[in-house]
Amino acid sequence: MSHETILSTAALADLCERLKGSTRIGFDTEFVSEDTFRPELCLIQVVAEGSPAGPILAVIDPQPIGDLTPFWQLLADGPHVTIAHAAREEINFCVHAIDRPPANLFDTQLSAAFCSPEYPAAYSSVVQRILNKRPNKGEQRTDWRRRPLTDAQIDYALEDVRYLFALHDKILNKIDRLGRREWLETETEGFVKEVLEARTRQRWRKVSGSGGLPVRSLAIVRELWLWRQAEAERRDLPPKRILRDDLIVELAKKKTDKEDKIRAVRGMLHGQLKKAIPDIAAAIHRGLEAPTDDLVGSRRKPPPPQLNLLGQFLAPAISSLCNRAEIASALACTATDIRELISFRLGFGTESDEPPALADGWRAELIGNLIDDLLTGKKSIRIGDPHSDRPLEFDTIDADRVRD
Repeated sequence: MSHETILSTAALADLCERLKGSTRIGFDTEFVSEDTFRPELCLIQVVAEGSPAGPILAVIDPQPIGDLTPFWQLLADGPHVTIAHAAREEINFCVHAIDRPPANLFDTQLSAAFCSPEYPAAYSSVVQRILNKRPNKGEQRTDWRRRPLTDAQIDYALEDVRYLFALHDKILNKIDRLGRREWLETETEGFVKEVLEARTRQRWRKVSGSGGLPVRSLAIVRELWLWRQAEAERRDLPPKRILRDDLIVELAKKKTDKEDKIRAVRGMLHGQLKKAIPDIAAAIHRGLEAPTDDLVGSRRKPPPPQLNLLGQFLAPAISSLCNRAEIASALACTATDIRELISFRLGFGTESDEPPALADGWRAELIGNLIDDLLTGKKSIRIGDPHSDRPLEFDTIDADRVRD
């Protein structure tokens, strides 16, 4: 199918009108993220079917158009299925534009994990595994901000939507065969919710080197992180270009809001940073004055020494279970998830702790209930066929033996 290129507001409006009524709309984006606060959207690829206008294959160039609100509104409205691969940034673009995510999302990366062993898997890997085709991936180092784009670049970009409908059909058939449609819907809803919550989440605890700092220093880290985020957004720069993590930690250790002391920290007089020292001093002052009750973690019983041993023992068994169930173990659980469930069941959490991931929903159905049965002696693990790629078996133990 030949494609069309959308270069004007009028052409975008016409495209959106023709997209109305589509049963499925697939899309992908090309963006550059290293030089701006938010990723810079450079291209949108669209494929659609089921509308009165017939099949559509198009690329939308944001540079000459500017306002893409009609397209994002179209994606968020209507009964169509929206298909994308690893759609975190695509969701973010839509929410940033109109404060709503695309409607009825089917993420091919996420959905493929419910019927195959790899997660997270690249688009090309999913296409090859599910459809036995090899997408053209010859322009991976393209700077999508430069114009004009070549035919080869456009063809490369369109590869990321050519197979979306075929993937949707085949993956959904597999998921329905395995009886996991409800699992996928639950996980997709949780994925979209997590992306939305992450937009406003304060990730100051992720500042490299801040682990182990005393609570007053952590309060300073938090205030400096908040200032950095606001300044980065105002100047449209990546946050670490405003103030590096190591400088945040060093300032938090010094615990002084005196400007001469701040200037004395190596690295604080480079470029625009020295002009921001009064604002940095004010942020440190807020950290010095801020309450710290919310920075003190809840006390919990120390975990037993056997917890790591149990986790190490169960992790490969659970991985074998997932392989047998045709589901990606990396999606189903992590080694930390397994340890958290064991710790929770053994009473080493706190009253404020939420139930762990493996104690609820489809993860409990697939994994958590099995771990519970293993911990209570209702099931055992044995080696079945040592030559098999799935050598472990889970056997039910006779109830009389459990009581004994």
